[in-house]
Amino acid sequence: MVDIEIATALPVAEPADAGDCFALGMIYSSGAGVAIDLVQAHKWFNIAAMRGHVDGAQLRREIAEQMSDAEIGCAQRAARDWLKGHPEATAVPVSAILVAA
Repeated sequence: MVDIEIATALPVAEPADAGDCFALGMIYSSGAGVAIDLVQAHKWFNIAAMRGHVDGAQLRREIAEQMSDAEIGCAQRAARDWLKGHPEATAVPVSAILVAA
């Protein structure tokens, strides 16, 4: 799991699992050592959910309620782009990341 103190130091280490992705979502959504960035939070919660984290989808939905449609689209593209560069990260096809919230 990504240590919060380590994860807030830039550059952030690549997340190793769903828990690490979820931790990054928490960091960006709460501004723990970084500026609050809901697009990045949504991206990491989305990836965490796709990797099987039980709370990832719920937090992604909660974050989406505070975002514009354009911001959600940007977060979805960022998640797809990250997963394209990390094909081992998920068994779900990258093209399947079209979640509305």
